[in-house]
Amino acid sequence: MRPDERSHSVPGSRRQTAPPEGGADDDALLVVRAAEGDEDAFAVLVQRHAPALIRLATRLLGNRAEAEDAVQDALISAWRRLPEFQRQASFSTWTYRIVTNRCLNVLRARRPVAPLESAGEVPAPEHAVSPARIAEGRDAVRELRDALEDLSAEQRACWVLRELDGQSYEFIADAVGISQEAVRARVFRARRCLTQALGAWR
Repeated sequence: MRPDERSHSVPGSRRQTAPPEGGADDDALLVVRAAEGDEDAFAVLVQRHAPALIRLATRLLGNRAEAEDAVQDALISAWRRLPEFQRQASFSTWTYRIVTNRCLNVLRARRPVAPLESAGEVPAPEHAVSPARIAEGRDAVRELRDALEDLSAEQRACWVLRELDGQSYEFIADAVGISQEAVRARVFRARRCLTQALGAWR
C-alpha cells in the first residue's frame, strides 16, 4: 500500500513502541523527513500527537469510535498535505486545525451529541452516596447534554477548546480558522447558553 492511497490506517498507526520524547524543534525535523516520504518519521509524529488529537476529537464529537475515525481521516489528510505544510505554525497546531475542521464537518452533518465521555461521568453507586444524589447527578448530565446540543458547531468547538482543553484564544483562532474576536464571541455565547440552561443546577 502506498502512503498516498486511502486506507484504514496511516503510517505508524499500528506500531506498538512508545514514541521518543521531543519538542517542536524535533517535530520540525521529523516533518521535513516525512515530507520527503519517510514513513518512519511520520510514524513518530503520529505516536507523539495522536493521543492528544483523539482526546480533542472525543470532546468535540462525544464518541470515542467517531473520534478515532475523525483523527485517522485527519492524519491521512496530514500525510498527503505535508509538502504544503508551511511551518509558520507548529505541527501540533497544524494537526489540531485539521482535526478540528474534520470534527466541525461531522458536527455540521448531524445534530451535535454532547461530549459525555469528556464532561465527566456520574459516580458509581457507593454506600455513602444516596440514590437521590445519584439521580440528581444523572439529571444534571442530561441537562448538560441537551444544552450542548443547542450550541452551533463553531460555538461547541470554541467552548471545548477553551474550557475543556485549556487553549488560548490565539491557539483556538488558528485551529478553527477564525479571528480571536470571533472566538471570544463564540465562547461568550456558548457560556451564556450553558449558564442559562444549567441555571437550576448552580
